[in-house]
Amino acid sequence: MDHHCHLSPHGEGVRAAERFRAAGGTHLFVATQNYAANLPHTLNEYREQFETTERLARQVETETGVVVYPVVAPYPIDLVGTAPALGIVAATELQRSALDLAGDWVREKRAVALGEVGRAHFPVSEEITSALNEAFRHALRVAHDVDCPVVVHSADLDPAGFRSLAEEAKDAGVAPGRIVKHYARARVAPEEAGGVVPSYLARRELVREVETDPAAWFLETDFLDDPRRPGAVLDLATVPRRARAIAERSSEAAERLWVPFVESVERVYGWRPETLGGGAP
Repeated sequence: MDHHCHLSPHGEGVRAAERFRAAGGTHLFVATQNYAANLPHTLNEYREQFETTERLARQVETETGVVVYPVVAPYPIDLVGTAPALGIVAATELQRSALDLAGDWVREKRAVALGEVGRAHFPVSEEITSALNEAFRHALRVAHDVDCPVVVHSADLDPAGFRSLAEEAKDAGVAPGRIVKHYARARVAPEEAGGVVPSYLARRELVREVETDPAAWFLETDFLDDPRRPGAVLDLATVPRRARAIAERSSEAAERLWVPFVESVERVYGWRPETLGGGAP
């Protein structure tokens, strides 16, 4: 199971999912992304974006049998691009409205989580930082209201950053165990994460470091499906290949895969992954 990837109608799309399935993959969490040449500047453009993600998810399920769980939200970095055109107030309000829309999709069981939400992974102005913080607080409020997990985009976090994220979640009434730090590139010890769940980039050395951790964690490729960057960030077949390498070592090693592929889904999402041919709960 790849906990975080993207598919695009302008990229490989179903072909990438076929490669994932051929490598042994069975389940994908597919996060929405911008598919048009320009950033969304209206709520309707975000609605169209979410609908594209949903169509891709259903197409992948129909044509490959891979189970797909859509994850939707306005990308937080969109605000950096829309603020100059719309003004900071209107750009922030657009983020809030799109987060409300994403919450509706979760409530209607058209998506399983809000994501990606969060902050910039590069320096921005104080004004933009403040707006991103407000949008993130709103995302947490929406997640509380619709009772769903949150997939966080941010710069790399050290243990103090994980604990700070956990406190923000608790202030909004969201359990830290429902917060997933996507694109985690270094192991964080379970006792240092404050309950926040890391979704680790499935690089070979990092997988070896984390595979015995008993707390919740995921593996992801953050596959972008961008023709300009083939295979970035990691190829979609990476997670099943890593899993196969672990499973082939021993039956004891294979048992460890129960944590990222089943137990962590149960802990974070509250349900067990569907069998092949199923869909989002």
